[in-house]
Amino acid sequence: MESPPCKAILLVATTLLVLLQIPFISAIGINYGLNGDNLPAPPAVVDLYDRCHIPSVRLFEPRPEVLQALRGKPLQVILGTRNEDIQSLATTLDAANSWVAANIVPYRCDVNFTYITVGNEAIPGAMSQYIAQAIANMYTALAVAAITYIKVSTVVPGSSLSVSYPPSAGAFNHEAAAVMSRVAPILLNHGASLMLNVYPYFAYASDTNSMSLDYALLRPGAPLVGDQNLVYDNIFDAMVDAFYAALEKIGEPGLTVVVSESGWPTAGNEPITSPENARTYNRNLLNHVQEGRGTPRRPGQPLDVYFFAMFNEDLKQAGIEQHWGFFYPNMQPVYPFWQCS
Repeated sequence: MESPPCKAILLVATTLLVLLQIPFISAIGINYGLNGDNLPAPPAVVDLYDRCHIPSVRLFEPRPEVLQALRGKPLQVILGTRNEDIQSLATTLDAANSWVAANIVPYRCDVNFTYITVGNEAIPGAMSQYIAQAIANMYTALAVAAITYIKVSTVVPGSSLSVSYPPSAGAFNHEAAAVMSRVAPILLNHGASLMLNVYPYFAYASDTNSMSLDYALLRPGAPLVGDQNLVYDNIFDAMVDAFYAALEKIGEPGLTVVVSESGWPTAGNEPITSPENARTYNRNLLNHVQEGRGTPRRPGQPLDVYFFAMFNEDLKQAGIEQHWGFFYPNMQPVYPFWQCS
């Protein structure tokens, strides 16, 4: 049983979402990365999320100073493990117990955790063979701590697919298919979703001759693309549905997905990258999700989306990697988007 204080933070979070009139059926959030040497202090960042009415945050790894700043806040929190910890989390239950004891238990009553993600884009890769067992161990560790409301998943990139077009042909590559055949039943058993990183920017930038910018930016009126009996008016839906098709091919059609990253850079590859294109993509994606249309392959199915990212981060690789943020490190907007008080 959860103690009353633990229930209170969840009630506050739900109430805030209703008051903000954000559809509760879909979570909207922003990834909070820390690869910068000039970023604001975590309490100021958490305050910025509050002031801009952003209800959810995804963290790539545990940072005590960030978790401390989240105490008592209604923000929904996805907390990731580091990729280098996946093997140990899979190898011994003690490691999973220690991770939960250090990063979840001390904050359980006043931080609104929704998911733990075991690794980020570790499938395919050297750590992929350990992910299923690491997820299973993490669920056991949560049960030991009497925590039943937090889901556990993993985050997969587009490179886990060997075929992504047309969407109906979507299929995992050999390594990813073997891993996902073990991961998917665990997620389904616990009612968790698979996390996907979906980037139409990269699809468009790699093949501008075959795709219209309107189609990549989810602009209304973009040319329609047919696939069997389905019709697509944007590449985002096509990319998500390629994953659904891949899950069907490994016998897991019932697994739902969450888009853990999506966005558009503002600089580094002009003229494709620009503040206006970033604003257009992110605004159209936000509207698309809040309409609750789902995708052609899963019509009407709610889709949670976490935008990438909160800040421009100067310690990332030079070029587009430093220009995905909604905000500069001084917390001024890169372009008008969120309605901040």
